[in-house]
Amino acid sequence: MYRFADPQYFLFLLLVPVLVAYFWYRRRRLTARLQFSTLRHVKQAPGTWRQRLRQHLYILRLLILSFLILGLARPQSGTQFQEVITEGIDIMLVMDVSTSMLAEDFKPKNRIQAAKAVAKEFIEGRTNDRIGLVIFAGEAFPQCPLTLDYGVLMQIIDRVQVAPREWDGTAIGNGIATAVARLKDSKAKSKVIILLTDGVNNAGEIDPITAAQVARTFGIKVYTIGAGTRGVAMYPVDDPIWGRRYQPVRVEIDEDLLRRIASMTGGQYFRATDSNKLREIYQQIGELEKTKIEVKEYTRYKELFVNYAGIALALLVLEIVLSHTVLRKLP
Repeated sequence: MYRFADPQYFLFLLLVPVLVAYFWYRRRRLTARLQFSTLRHVKQAPGTWRQRLRQHLYILRLLILSFLILGLARPQSGTQFQEVITEGIDIMLVMDVSTSMLAEDFKPKNRIQAAKAVAKEFIEGRTNDRIGLVIFAGEAFPQCPLTLDYGVLMQIIDRVQVAPREWDGTAIGNGIATAVARLKDSKAKSKVIILLTDGVNNAGEIDPITAAQVARTFGIKVYTIGAGTRGVAMYPVDDPIWGRRYQPVRVEIDEDLLRRIASMTGGQYFRATDSNKLREIYQQIGELEKTKIEVKEYTRYKELFVNYAGIALALLVLEIVLSHTVLRKLP
């Protein structure tokens, strides 16, 4: 970026054509004249380069004046800078991994595969937010602390599997409490839990409402998602004799509980009945919890007066040297 801080000095450039006219008029008035009967022989005499340059020496003086005026106008060269201020959000993903997540009502995937795929898409859409992961079944297990290393987090999500039979169950309260423990000391302006479950709380030592009250105390917002079709879903059963077969299982989600948890903490409850709906829900949550980004632009200017003054000085020295040496006029 280039500018002149005091452009009013450009008015002095109007002197340049006036001085051109003055030098031209003065040269004609001061030129000696002699009368000859004929100029034929004089016209044939070749002119020297010194004679031609001496007649135009005034151009150097005009250039000196022009550069001095440009310098007075304070030419400045500017460099633009941007200061980006981000206000990130800390998010804990809390994912149900009970065996019921193997139900295949989220075609072409089952619930756990769909939940993992959509969670990864959600992570890829964030930029300055720390995100962590907690999984739960009959117990809750922290998998990844709050991090900006999304690559590592997504690798961990890829390795998530449903819980073994001995850990089966749905401990919603434990899942929330474990996530709260990871978020309570956070300095982020916004702290969020996104809890996904497909069942009814039937395990764990901590009541879900109590966990939600603790989350509210620490200013943590809980978004709850009930994952499962309405009615019945096909659930795979591996028979040692007949192999894999499917049996219908009634979908039971405690929506009243999930709504209450969300309402208590300032979040929202969503129902996902298929993969597309689940994807839309995560996108909606992403829109509700946008990272605040403030961009400040400023320009730093460098004064260039010295450059123009230096050119004017160099031309002045050149004019003095030429007028007293090779272009000198004899009295």
